[in-house]
Amino acid sequence: MENKLLELTKKIYSEGIEKSKTDAELIVQEAQKNAQDIIRKAQLEASEIIKKAEQNSEEIKRNTESEVKMASKQAISRLKQQVVEIITAGAIEKPVKEAMKDKEFIGSLILKVASCFNTDVQLILPEADKKQMESFFSDRIKSELNKGVTLDFDSSMNSGFKISPKNESYIISFTDEDFAGYFKGFMRPKTIKLLFGEE
Repeated sequence: MENKLLELTKKIYSEGIEKSKTDAELIVQEAQKNAQDIIRKAQLEASEIIKKAEQNSEEIKRNTESEVKMASKQAISRLKQQVVEIITAGAIEKPVKEAMKDKEFIGSLILKVASCFNTDVQLILPEADKKQMESFFSDRIKSELNKGVTLDFDSSMNSGFKISPKNESYIISFTDEDFAGYFKGFMRPKTIKLLFGEE
């Protein structure tokens, strides 16, 4: 009986060990399968993260290149404008200022402009020229134009003149700034074409 009990114990023990080994192998297999799934998912996620990072990097690169191109075009355009301004100012401002200092030229210009009006005129001259111009213009214009001339002087004017029909609400200005602005507007496209070959 003791032998049978011992055999039965050994058999139960052996079956328990076998079952434990089988269960352990199943657990290990399941763990390995789970580990492989986890690794596969991690690799897929890593691959997606890298792909997104590369796409973001490309987009940032494109945006940066676009901004740099735009900024460089604006800088070149601004530089061209400044070069044109310097050249046109140098070519126009000095000759216009010199011409506006010539009182005979200004006088003849005033006579021509005033003769276009069919009414008495108001003439505004620089305050600095008051003594020199007052007698010259009032006598000469009145005699040549046979119309009433009112002379006023403006301390804010440097050169040239302004004229308007008497009792009218508009004034036509012929100052050095006006002439320089007119000639600059005319010369700017020509200077740009000459310097940069652009229309």
